[in-house]
Amino acid sequence: MVFSSIVFLWVLLPVILACYYITPSLKIRNGLLVLFSLFFYAWGEPRYIVLMLFSVCLNYVFGILIEGQEAPGVRKLLMGACAAANLLLLGYFKYFSFLAGVINQLAGGRLSRLAEIQVVLPIGISFYTFQALSYVIDVYRGENRAQRNLLSMTLYISFFPQLIAGPIVKYHDIEEQIMSRKVTAESFSYGVKRFILGLGKKVILANTFAQVVDTVYGYQPVDVSSVLLWLAAFLYMLQIYFDFSGYSDMAIGLGRMFGFRFQENFNLPYLSASVREFWRRWHISLSSWFREYVYIPLGGNRKGTARTYVNLGIVFLLTGIWHGAGWTFLLWGVYHGFFIILERVYLGKRMGRGKWKLWEHIYTLLAVYFGWILFRAESLTQAAQYLYYMFAPHDSAVTAGQFLDGKLCLLMAVGIGGSGILQRLLARVGRSAASDGEVSLPAMAGYLALMWISIMLLVNNTYNPFIYFRF
Repeated sequence: MVFSSIVFLWVLLPVILACYYITPSLKIRNGLLVLFSLFFYAWGEPRYIVLMLFSVCLNYVFGILIEGQEAPGVRKLLMGACAAANLLLLGYFKYFSFLAGVINQLAGGRLSRLAEIQVVLPIGISFYTFQALSYVIDVYRGENRAQRNLLSMTLYISFFPQLIAGPIVKYHDIEEQIMSRKVTAESFSYGVKRFILGLGKKVILANTFAQVVDTVYGYQPVDVSSVLLWLAAFLYMLQIYFDFSGYSDMAIGLGRMFGFRFQENFNLPYLSASVREFWRRWHISLSSWFREYVYIPLGGNRKGTARTYVNLGIVFLLTGIWHGAGWTFLLWGVYHGFFIILERVYLGKRMGRGKWKLWEHIYTLLAVYFGWILFRAESLTQAAQYLYYMFAPHDSAVTAGQFLDGKLCLLMAVGIGGSGILQRLLARVGRSAASDGEVSLPAMAGYLALMWISIMLLVNNTYNPFIYFRF
């Protein structure tokens, strides 16, 4: 199930809000949230709800065992076993088919039966596995006590706003909120506003761009004009931002409605003036997870220059692998790692001085732009052909004029403005569309209009994919 569906908006969400607020006890409220979260997940993946509950129980038990063990060697052994179990589960369901195909190719096709086994990817497994790992690692480090309440542990892992596509919530950021929280009228109002903004981003902008992008990528690149290839790559750049940041806005807004405060996941990444800055602004919960649980434990920048570059390379290789089972994702991670290291070695020493700010911004956007082509491609061959025909003159049957109409141009303008320009201007005059819980009459009319347009588009069966469901 997705947030941008009529069933969720008009049936399930009102029901859970009503049940939640007529229940006086926090313990019962937590139980209601767990039941609803399991139902929400089972709606789309009934077969894999057992897998998620197994993950909850696995990490619940290991957390208690690790905390109760005083011998450092045994604690490390238990931590290693728990991490291995989590990663093996993730690896099997997410990477088995890809690895089986690679092994079959290396074996000259003699293992075709192995390659024919298709393992269905459980929705959200990348997100809830990383959340579970953060809990156990925090307990191992002594930063948090082990959770003895299985219901609270289940709520942490399965809470429906962030279950499917994040933000990745680290245990130490939410532990106290599970046990003690309250919702004020102002925070609830903020949550509603944030949810509506996210819904509008997703339904009005991302879905419109997705229709063009998916259509173009369905053709062979040779059949598409260079102008349209450039345009589709730009639209995908907008689509993935409004799709994922829109989902994060909805998740953060829903969390507020139930008294939870989640970490921000985006901070206007397309305003960045370096690739390093881009990754401080894009998918913040994932970047901070890798920094806290991989980069720093590897030594960070504390073990010399060469080791720092190696650590960065490992982190971005893992970032690419986390996003998907395919050579395109792996190379996309390496690609961004290359720019991060390049900026540390050379470019970074000349950037950030203000003199070349515009060019730094253009360089960053181009680096990210071409990276998204690799990210979106179904294969390395398609990515290479796409890039080739963007520059090579060729006759084509599919042209930009077939897609560029008044509606698309208008939404592109809105998308460009909403990617940071508008927010920057509003910040300068001390205004923000969803900075607090206050709602004036004009603002209320605006939110109602945004909600109404989104609902009308959903009723009319707007194309409604979620990019990060793939991961």
